[in-house]
Amino acid sequence: MRKVYYLSTCDTCKRIMKSLNLDGFTQQDIKTESITESQLEEMKNLTGSYEALFSKVARKYRALGLNEQQLSESDFKKHILEEYTFLKRPVFLIDGEIFIGNSKKTVAAIAEKLG
Repeated sequence: MRKVYYLSTCDTCKRIMKSLNLDGFTQQDIKTESITESQLEEMKNLTGSYEALFSKVARKYRALGLNEQQLSESDFKKHILEEYTFLKRPVFLIDGEIFIGNSKKTVAAIAEKLG
C-alpha cells in the first residue's frame, strides 16, 4: 500500500509532495478527512509508539499546556485522534514502511524508497 497523510494548508507538506512521484498513492488530507483509530493503529504498529507520530511543535501543544505534562502513549493517541494538528506530518506509508515528518533525511529516504 502507498499512502500519504498530509495537511493541505501546510506549505511544507505541499512542497515535499510536489518533489516526489506520488503516482499510485492514496492521499488523505487529515483536515478534511480525519484519521480513524484503525489508521492510527496501523501507523503505531509500524513505528512502535504513538509518541513517534506526535508533533510537539504543534501550536496547541504549548497552548494546552501539554509540554508541562507527562504524557502516556494513550494520551498521545487520544490527542492525535481529537486534533489533526498533533499528527507529525507528512506521514508516508510505502510498501509496509513508514516515513514520518519533514526532515531532509526523511524526505531523502522517501525519495530513495520510491527510486
